[in-house]
Amino acid sequence: MLQSWHFLSWRKPRAFLAVSNGALEKANGQQVRWAPWSVASSAVMGGVNGVLGVDQRPRFHSYAVERHHPSYEYQGDFRVGTVLPEAGVTYYDVPEEYSAQGYRYTVVNGRAVLVEPRTRRVVEIVE
Repeated sequence: MLQSWHFLSWRKPRAFLAVSNGALEKANGQQVRWAPWSVASSAVMGGVNGVLGVDQRPRFHSYAVERHHPSYEYQGDFRVGTVLPEAGVTYYDVPEEYSAQGYRYTVVNGRAVLVEPRTRRVVEIVE
């Protein structure tokens, strides 16, 4: 999902596109690691608000914890964007009531996480 962004400037506005891996990319394809006056967007991996709505997070966290699924122990820096391995991780369906179609969830290091199933990339850590 792409979204055009325009930043205020005394010069002509610059168009940026949000890409699904969470990086910013200029319209000409150049990657930008940091942009001043950045604007949060729900187009980037769920953005600041994540895949789940603010009111859904506590309910989903309770739902996941009550299932007592085994936790996969990830070694290293674990955060949104981490790609989980193919083997050793069990993924579960997210109930429809949470409006997270296209995602699965699992438990990593004792934390419920939403994952994009095709890439196994963590898109949200639900606390």
